[in-house]
Amino acid sequence: MERKHLVVDRASAGSRLDRWLAAAIPEQSRARIQALIASAHVRVDGAAAKASHRLRRGERVEVDIPPPPPETLEPEVIALAVVHEDEHVLVLDKPPGIVVHPGAGHARGTLAAAVLAHAPGVAGVGGPRRPGVVHRLDKDTSGLLVMAKSRLAYEALTTQLASRTVHRVYLSVVHGRVAAGEGTVDKPIGRDPRDRTRMAVRPAGQGRRAVTRWRVLERFPQFTLVEARLETGRTHQIRVHLASLGHPVAGDTTYGGRRRVVPTPLEGLALHAAGLGFVHPVTQQRVEYSSPLPARIEGLLSHLRHEASREMRPDRHTTRPK
Repeated sequence: MERKHLVVDRASAGSRLDRWLAAAIPEQSRARIQALIASAHVRVDGAAAKASHRLRRGERVEVDIPPPPPETLEPEVIALAVVHEDEHVLVLDKPPGIVVHPGAGHARGTLAAAVLAHAPGVAGVGGPRRPGVVHRLDKDTSGLLVMAKSRLAYEALTTQLASRTVHRVYLSVVHGRVAAGEGTVDKPIGRDPRDRTRMAVRPAGQGRRAVTRWRVLERFPQFTLVEARLETGRTHQIRVHLASLGHPVAGDTTYGGRRRVVPTPLEGLALHAAGLGFVHPVTQQRVEYSSPLPARIEGLLSHLRHEASREMRPDRHTTRPK
């Protein structure tokens, strides 16, 4: 464990702790600095502090920097919900609360490590810390994703993602009563300049093109069930795009604000990858998989339907998710 001792000078007074440390320790990325702060490896005058802490002149900052993670990933035996498996591909139904591959603050307990224990032959497919990973789901999003078990499958699936032929359908409960029946959000997404851990809709030329098509499935007085289809796959795309419409995903404190209340306990986000389709890399046949809404989202919908029926004001779309 390396320990650094720093003192805040007059010029740095008023700076955010995470930004100041990122400049003071340039060999560490800001994401790494924020992970160290979140895990209490950073102390200001002997006490743990938040990344947003505004520094004062003369404060003493101690930073404990653990050794870097190994270049290879250690297998971990973690239960997997396998939807389909053959020699080349593995389709999983991911629960909320698990990250897909190691990153800042998430060195262990990842889906990639679980897949490596389940299918050791995936080692060497893709990156050493992301074996088999073709695409991701956010930690608190559940649902379908495909992992590659062979190099042939990895190359074929990543090519399909790049050419936008992978079919991905999400179901989400969002805040607010969405007025329109359907629509398309075509807005660039990039890092939020005010907080690099977040993504944001950015002006043209300052982000990567992102396209989300959505339609309403069911309306409630204060919530709406929507289906979203991805044409591109940017980080946090659905969450950012729906929030940009004024309808953030229920349970999303990052893009929806902490003051928005969800009426039932909700583990993770009310966002589920319900449909996945691609061309099998060996058979060349189109394959489609579906995943029913998990209990946490069905429980929320059941509550909303009950409350709506009490008000005797049904307003339900004719199309319902399977």
